[in-house]
Amino acid sequence: MALAQRVGGTIINADASQLYRDLAIISARPTPEDEALVPHRLYGVLAGDDVCSAARWVELALAEVAKTRSEGRHSIIVGGTGLYLSALINGLAPVPAIPDDVRAGVRALETAAARAALEREDPASAARLMPADRQRTLRALEVVRATGQPLGHWQQRREGGIGAAAVQGFVVDRPRAELNARAETRLAAMLADRALEEVAALLALRLPPDVPVMKALAVPQLAAHLDGTLSLDEAMAAALVATRQYQKRQQTWARNQFGDWPRVTPG
Repeated sequence: MALAQRVGGTIINADASQLYRDLAIISARPTPEDEALVPHRLYGVLAGDDVCSAARWVELALAEVAKTRSEGRHSIIVGGTGLYLSALINGLAPVPAIPDDVRAGVRALETAAARAALEREDPASAARLMPADRQRTLRALEVVRATGQPLGHWQQRREGGIGAAAVQGFVVDRPRAELNARAETRLAAMLADRALEEVAALLALRLPPDVPVMKALAVPQLAAHLDGTLSLDEAMAAALVATRQYQKRQQTWARNQFGDWPRVTPG
C-alpha cells in the first residue's frame, strides 16, 4: 500500500482465497479502509461456488492491468498463489479438455490410491508433488490418463504469458521462526474477528465440499469445530499446522519458480 501511494499504483489481487467475497476474514482481505486509501482490484469479486482457474484469473488480471494502464497508474500484483503468477508470466500448458468420465473416475479415488496410481503412471509428477497435495495429484493423474502424456509434457509447451521482462518481481521473505509466530498471531486475530461466524455463514450456503472456497486455510478446521468433530483448541492447532505447511510450500515454489527475484525482508 505504501508503494502504491508513492508511485500511483493499483493493487491487483493474485491470492486465490481473497477472490471470494465469502472469505473476508479468513483470507485477511484488505479492509474498506485499505481500499479507500489506494485502488484495489479483484478482491471479493467471486461467489463461493464460482471456481476460478489460473487461466480465468489471468484473463481477469490482464483486463485490470489494461484498465490501470489506461488510467496512467502502475499495476502492483500481490498475492501468494504461485500458479497464478507463473501463468501470467510464463503462460499456460495447452492441456486438452479432460473427458467427464476420466475426471469422475480420478476424483472418486482416495488420496492414497491416487498417489499410488500417479507414482506408477507419471512418476516425474509424483516425485515433484507433496504426498498430501490431493488437488494437484488428481490433476496430474487425470491428465496422463486422458492424454496418454504426463503433465510435464504439456507444461513444456506453455503458451501465452507476458514474459519475465514485462515485470519486476519481488519475493517478500521472512525467517521461518518469524513466519510461524505471525501465523499463530494471525489465526488468533481471525478468531477474535468473527472467523467462526464467517465459516458458519459459508457452511449455510451448502456448497460442494470440493470447491476452492471450502478448502481455504482454516475453513476445514473451523468447520470441523462447528460440526462437533474438533474442539476449538484442536481446530486452531490443526489450522496452524496447515498454515505452516502452506508457508513451506510457498517458499519452495518461490525458490523454484522465482529464484532470480530479489528477496525483500520487511523491517
